[in-house]
Amino acid sequence: MLNLSRRKFLQYTGAAGAALTTGGISGAARAQDPLKIGVVYVSPVAEIGWTKQHSLGVEAIKQEFGDKVAITVIDNIFMPQDAERVFRELAASGNQLIFGTSFSHGTPMQKVAPRFPKTAFEHCSGIVHLANLGTFEAKYYEGCYVAGAAGAHMSKSNKIGFIGGFPIPDIVGPANALLLGAQSVKPDITCNAIFLNSWFDPGKEKEAANTLLSQGCDVICSMTDTATGVQVAGEGGAWSIGYASDMAKFGSGKQLTAFTLDWSADYLRAAKGVAEGNWKPEARWDGLAAGIVKMAPYNEGIPADVVAKLKQLETDVGSGKVHPYAGELKDQDGNVKVAAGSVLEDKDIRSMNWFVKGMIGKLG
Repeated sequence: MLNLSRRKFLQYTGAAGAALTTGGISGAARAQDPLKIGVVYVSPVAEIGWTKQHSLGVEAIKQEFGDKVAITVIDNIFMPQDAERVFRELAASGNQLIFGTSFSHGTPMQKVAPRFPKTAFEHCSGIVHLANLGTFEAKYYEGCYVAGAAGAHMSKSNKIGFIGGFPIPDIVGPANALLLGAQSVKPDITCNAIFLNSWFDPGKEKEAANTLLSQGCDVICSMTDTATGVQVAGEGGAWSIGYASDMAKFGSGKQLTAFTLDWSADYLRAAKGVAEGNWKPEARWDGLAAGIVKMAPYNEGIPADVVAKLKQLETDVGSGKVHPYAGELKDQDGNVKVAAGSVLEDKDIRSMNWFVKGMIGKLG
């Protein structure tokens, strides 16, 4: 597997870029050649976090295919203009399958994919589909709902906190679910929310976590690509909830649980489809039932009867018996957004741009 930094990749692929501008495009690989796959990460691969979980998906492909696959990985690609060039260069270099791993990769992939109709593109967190561009996503809100219930059982202040990377639907929805899960246990509990406008900024995340602690939040959940929120919460004596990876080792014994992500099935499905010649663009959106979202072990400090309730809640949410966005739901201003007896439709979940009642913070 070839791992390249952004700068090295852009140097390495200069010749391919020149070929692209003159209309050159890689032909179909011969059957005996290894399957060429390009993967673009939004941040460096760390010990834990969002990008780490995607790297495990890549490892699953390597284990399944062995020397029948050649993978090029490019990390730390966030800015759209950089991403567009990287995707273009990967396609021009003959990669038959290309993964983008961030919402910010969406527009660049939508621009590049039509120019390479024989290349399969897979976008994690995407919502736009083309003839050769599929998407896969996780129902983070299911794990958040269960984690919120765990937080409410252990909170003494009736205040929990949430740190998000950006105020986009993929983050706003789970933030709401965190509070709704907590309110299923304690109806009057509230949640203070802070957005960093960055996926990877430990300094800003530390400041945000300390702010939440100072506001009286005794449970903190952070949806970013670091363990800083878990670490700061633990050091401050508060409970924490991890995201993407199990972050218990960073939580000073105070991580309640984590809603983790296992993308292996999505990566393998795409690679096998391309290798077998039957890949088609799909819109995959799975959660607890499919094992894409998983709950990390519950903290030993949680009473056994509560753990039993949480595990049952996992089952009920995964089966659909309990829907995190079941009405009646009101927004911050008291307007009814989901009527009693109804549930929020999938299209509205994936475009959520409002906070539920009890959330303290702004989206803009």
